[in-house]
Amino acid sequence: MKDLRQKTIRGGFAKLCAQGANFSIRLCSIMILARLLGPKDYGLVGMVTAFTGVLSLFRDFGLSAATVQRTNVTEQQISTLFWINILVGALLGLLTVAMAPAIAAFYHEPRLAAVTCVLATAFLLNAAGVQHWALLQRQMRFAALAVINSIALLVSATIAICAAKAGYGYWALVTMTVSGQAINLIGLCLATHWVPGLPRRVAEIRTMMRFGSIVTLNGLVVYVATNFEKVLLGRFWGVDAIGIYGRAYQFINIPTDNLNTAAGEVAFSALSRLQNDPVRLRSYFLKGYSLVVALTMPITVACALFPDDIIFVFLGPKWKEAAAIFRLLAPTMLVFAIVNPLSWLLTSIGLVGRLLKVSLLITPFMIGGYVVGLPYGPKGVALAYSAVMTLSLCPLVASCVRGTVISSKDMWSVLSQPLASSIAAGGLAFGASLLYSQLFSPLPRLILECAILLGTYLGLLLFVAGQKSFYLDLLRGLRGSSPVREKSLASA
Repeated sequence: MKDLRQKTIRGGFAKLCAQGANFSIRLCSIMILARLLGPKDYGLVGMVTAFTGVLSLFRDFGLSAATVQRTNVTEQQISTLFWINILVGALLGLLTVAMAPAIAAFYHEPRLAAVTCVLATAFLLNAAGVQHWALLQRQMRFAALAVINSIALLVSATIAICAAKAGYGYWALVTMTVSGQAINLIGLCLATHWVPGLPRRVAEIRTMMRFGSIVTLNGLVVYVATNFEKVLLGRFWGVDAIGIYGRAYQFINIPTDNLNTAAGEVAFSALSRLQNDPVRLRSYFLKGYSLVVALTMPITVACALFPDDIIFVFLGPKWKEAAAIFRLLAPTMLVFAIVNPLSWLLTSIGLVGRLLKVSLLITPFMIGGYVVGLPYGPKGVALAYSAVMTLSLCPLVASCVRGTVISSKDMWSVLSQPLASSIAAGGLAFGASLLYSQLFSPLPRLILECAILLGTYLGLLLFVAGQKSFYLDLLRGLRGSSPVREKSLASA
């Protein structure tokens, strides 16, 4: 268990560092591409990805999660799952190509047919690397995964920027998606040195596929719930509206996505190993949850209080209309930071059916909110999205933790100190900004606002709320002995 603890802490640290690098790369690429491309370019690609994103949920059929979650897994099982993934990826690619004319007709935009066909190749590229990724995660080789992700993101972003400067417009964004998948696949193959065998009928494949199918179905329901508004905006408000809304939506989700990816991969692997040890499972989960919430709080407050400066600095003046949408979407960042970790817990202990039930319960309310807000354009939809998610927070938490080793009281106990610290720090930073807002241009003003917010938040959280010992314990874990590599697939 000591080795697992050290692997978890070191893996988490490696992933946080890597996600920090990825965040910087994504941020820089967004800043550059936002100045080279316009809302129409993003809107065209966004129209396609609103549809292909649904199919992308089936790209691994949940079989990567099934591989990681199992206590023991054999070489034959993984090889068989690899070929199933290839079959699924090929079918999804062909289905996407077949859908291309219909997507173009739905939006009355002929250019979308070619974009859809090119994006279809990403399904097969992704499918080929699913089990390689799962092997690295089972072995808790998070540093290798982090390096692969960073290289793929850096190279694909560079290709996109070069294409945008050369005048290829929206094709730069398409190229970024496909090239990123190709580079990621190459990196995974080189890191694992694993060559799949021939598919065979082996024991427990049906059980693993059932687990994966429920994970996939849950992902589909969540995707529809969180992306249906983009389809509505694109259909009824046009390219510019979906371009503006999509930029604000993507930008507001970058911190949450990075944190959830960094912590989620590590937590899922560790919690899966502890699914039969409830005491340690509870301890590991609450520590990971505390870290994610503490990191998300000040970012959420900054996005809510200073959206105009953030959008101006990072996206440029032609995206100023996105600032109001950005502010309205800020509460969803905190909601997802609170709710997303519960999926690690329930998936690791095999309660994926409960996740699906919760998703099915909340989805109709979210879609209803979009319909109510749609007549008021992107701002109305953003407000409806945030309102429904915020009002659903308490029921969601209670439904997920019922009957597990985690209670609602545990969740709110962890949440209370970062929340109080961030509210106090945000009030101080906002008050200060009112005094000096006319004295500085947007960049130095944003730096000063964030410095006051972060400095006050850290002081309150570490010393007033008494969280200093928790983070010192994490640092002591990083100085422990080196993690031990897995000896075989079966023992992983």
